[in-house]
Amino acid sequence: MSTSISTEPAAGAAPVQSGPGGRPPAGRTARRARGGRPRPMGVQNLAGWLFSTPFLVLFTVFMAFPIVATLAMSFTDFGLRDVTDPFSAEFIGFENYTRLFGDEKFLKALFNTAYFVVVGVPLTIGAGLAAAVLLNNGIDRARTFFRVGFYAPVVTSIVAVAVVWRFVLDPSDGLIAGLASEVGLTGPDFLGSEALAMPSLILMAVWRNLGTVMVLLIAGLQAIPADVREAARLDGAGAWQEFRRITVPLLRPTLLYATVITTIGYLNVFEEPFVMTQGGPSDSTLTVSLNMYREGFNFFHMGYASAMAYVLFVVIMGITVLQLRLLKDNTK
Repeated sequence: MSTSISTEPAAGAAPVQSGPGGRPPAGRTARRARGGRPRPMGVQNLAGWLFSTPFLVLFTVFMAFPIVATLAMSFTDFGLRDVTDPFSAEFIGFENYTRLFGDEKFLKALFNTAYFVVVGVPLTIGAGLAAAVLLNNGIDRARTFFRVGFYAPVVTSIVAVAVVWRFVLDPSDGLIAGLASEVGLTGPDFLGSEALAMPSLILMAVWRNLGTVMVLLIAGLQAIPADVREAARLDGAGAWQEFRRITVPLLRPTLLYATVITTIGYLNVFEEPFVMTQGGPSDSTLTVSLNMYREGFNFFHMGYASAMAYVLFVVIMGITVLQLRLLKDNTK
């Protein structure tokens, strides 16, 4: 005797649906009945704060506290004698700040830093843009090789870069001096001349940093829609017109970002003069950061160096805000 089991739903019983819009499965209903509600927002916030606590502790200890302590130190005569007892430093108000603008060495360093930025930033942006356009459109073979080659100086140690450039610029045994001697000329003393030392450092900085700008601008170029370029070509636009009318306007947000971060980096320039020239000759390559380092760690005028750091901070903030306001309107 065989028994058949019917799989049809009973009459009057609604079918169980597990798809969208249907009733949830029995297990889910049971969980809800047992009180399985979503976690309250307060619990989620607490979990977020717990996960971010290690970063917040490290940031407070190594960033926030030193920043606040340096600001307080800039209003004191903090020196080497106060290291063991920081609260023994005498409060002198704005004396460090007023002293800065009568300090010829600081004013010279400020001028050198401005010179480095005004000349170096346009050269770096221009060289990075040229490399990005060539690698994005003009070079088909070994493109990855050239990209790595242009970017390699960015991740190379400044000590290694300084050794190479010292060999290139050495007036007696350097590469340029050797090439000049082949044609009967004497190579100039690039790092020993007041007129050539700063341009030499700018050239090295451009060579070392154009890779960063190149990578940013390649990303911007690849984000430009291809149909916009095709439409321009169909309208009869040449290569220069396409670059000027299409590429540059659509690349302006990336150019703005690259300009801002390059300017900030060049205002903080320290490694190039520290390693290559030590600020010489005759302070012609002395920058604000290098002068700050000398005052703080060579002469132990830490309160004075702290004031110098905050003046540089205000300058960087002012120039950054000015760049964003002047250039942001053109990126819309």
